[in-house]
Amino acid sequence: MKVNHFLRLYQQGYRDFSGIDLRGADLTGVTLISVNLTAVNLMGANLRHAFLTKSNLSQAALNWTDLSYAKMSEVILNQADLTKANLEGAFMVKSQLQKAKLSGANLSHTNLRLANLSQANLCGATLQKVNLRQANLNGVNFNWANLYEGRLTGANFDNTSLNQVNLSESFLKDTDLSGANLEEINLYRARLNGSNFAGANLRKANLAEAHLKRVNFRETNLAEANLSGALLQQADLTGANLTKADLRYAKLDQAILHNTILERSLLSEDILYYISQVFGHQCLDWQIVT
Repeated sequence: MKVNHFLRLYQQGYRDFSGIDLRGADLTGVTLISVNLTAVNLMGANLRHAFLTKSNLSQAALNWTDLSYAKMSEVILNQADLTKANLEGAFMVKSQLQKAKLSGANLSHTNLRLANLSQANLCGATLQKVNLRQANLNGVNFNWANLYEGRLTGANFDNTSLNQVNLSESFLKDTDLSGANLEEINLYRARLNGSNFAGANLRKANLAEAHLKRVNFRETNLAEANLSGALLQQADLTGANLTKADLRYAKLDQAILHNTILERSLLSEDILYYISQVFGHQCLDWQIVT
């Protein structure tokens, strides 16, 4: 369908455009409120700054589509293909993206607060400074994604895949990641105060200079993790495995270290003194680094 004809029909009150072909169309800044665009082909189209509030684009082909800075609150994109689409700066509060394909997509600065991304594929996506507060991320594939400085406080991470994700300097306060597989994850300088990592796998994770006050690390695998300079005040490390972990210059004031494994951990002298004086902790083969 030609763009002029499509827009003329919209102005005349038509709202059902399911299945139409608008691939490569220039729809910059258009207003399409509460429109049925189910299964449309918008591959490679330009929808930059478009207004798509409450429209339905379920199962739409949006590969390589430019949706940057589009207004898309409460939009429905369930099972849509947004592979390598540009969604930078888009406003997508309360949007529906269940089972959407977003691998390689650009969602930097996108506002997805309260969005439902259940079982979406965001493998390798760019999400720098994204807002995912209180979003449903159940079953999402974030493998190799970049969430630098992302805001994820209150998000649901049930069954989320986070293999080698970059979450450095992200905001994850009071987040439940208990039992999650987070091996080699990058949480450098992340704000994680009050979060729950009980039983999680954080082997070889980068938690250097992270904010970890009051975090639950009970029975967590932190073997070979980098916790240098981390703020661990009042953290619960009961039964945690910190074998070969780097704890140099970490702050452990009032931390709970009951049955914590610290074998061959790197500890600066002040930390060793603190542990010995406060906890009377006995452990062989500590490595002291001054």
